[in-house]
Amino acid sequence: MEVPLLDLKAQFETIRQEVLAAIEAVIETHQYCNGPPVRELERLLAEYCGCAAAVGVSSGTDALLCSLMALGVGAGDEVITTPYTFFATAGAVWRVGARPVFVDVEPDTLNIDPSKIEPAVTGKTKAIIPVHLFGQMAEMDPIMAVANRHGLPVIEDAAQAIGATYKGRQAGCIGTVGCLSFYPSKNLGAMGDAGVIVTQDPKLAEKIAVLRVHGESQRYFHEYVGGNFRMDSIQAAALIVKLRYLDGWSAKRRAHAARYDELLADLEAVRTPVTREHNGSNFYQYVIRAPRRDELKAFLARQGVGTAIYYPLSLHQQACFESLGYQKGDFPHSERAAAETLALPVYPELTDEQIVYVAGKIKQFMS
Repeated sequence: MEVPLLDLKAQFETIRQEVLAAIEAVIETHQYCNGPPVRELERLLAEYCGCAAAVGVSSGTDALLCSLMALGVGAGDEVITTPYTFFATAGAVWRVGARPVFVDVEPDTLNIDPSKIEPAVTGKTKAIIPVHLFGQMAEMDPIMAVANRHGLPVIEDAAQAIGATYKGRQAGCIGTVGCLSFYPSKNLGAMGDAGVIVTQDPKLAEKIAVLRVHGESQRYFHEYVGGNFRMDSIQAAALIVKLRYLDGWSAKRRAHAARYDELLADLEAVRTPVTREHNGSNFYQYVIRAPRRDELKAFLARQGVGTAIYYPLSLHQQACFESLGYQKGDFPHSERAAAETLALPVYPELTDEQIVYVAGKIKQFMS
């Protein structure tokens, strides 16, 4: 049996005509950049996330970069974040001239450990970036408590977490800003790159909207040095269609995760994802932890099962961050996760037969 890690074609076929009609409507207007569909998507996403405003941008990476710029983070500043995340989290910090300051993750959720944040705060700290990894939100209440004590903005890296909740609150709406990614593989995926910044601060949203067009407050008059972070209208049009299906797709992911939990429960060597009781994960990824992870991945590939490793090397060990001075062993939970984690197929169109097959092959390997 073939079980791909992700099957975007299967999902697209269920909404093909709606998406193509929305894209054709944009083509008829010829307003391809930052057009009316972007404004409509911003309105819908602000409402969906429970935020005062949303600003469409070119990618999740640019959402992080633009947010840092809007908050005045720059050369000589420090930003506290996690070493176990996609590169863009720390890469955006580096690109504005600031220093990523890493703290370790929790050993069960693999999200940033709130207890490690305050000891890392210095006079140079200008922001905190928690990451809602694999679709489960980080512990935002203690993170916000630290931020409030030190007067620090919080940038939620919610690139993987649209629709996820923490104590009933949506990802992105608790911190100063929230950054969402619509890369095609996400729960809400565009037809290419796209992202959005959500916030409860309308004035900050206005500044972000100016920064995304080279800091241009009116045509050819530049209030700031910004960037080209505009969202394409075609992406917005497709996302408007897909947003109507998002909750249903995420519900299917949660059901698939529960089925994996059930089927893998008797394997002592395999650790299934831990979701806190007050959290609602969107299961962007279903990530297990297993000994001989690389051998398991190779075995599953031979059985037709697609898997992925997120992420094989912690950020503090990346060559480009060597000058930060971190060493192997500095963040043991992050390093252990990098050596043990493996993502299994969990996309909405997955069948129960496929899930049973994947779980059965894992059991076969472990035996």
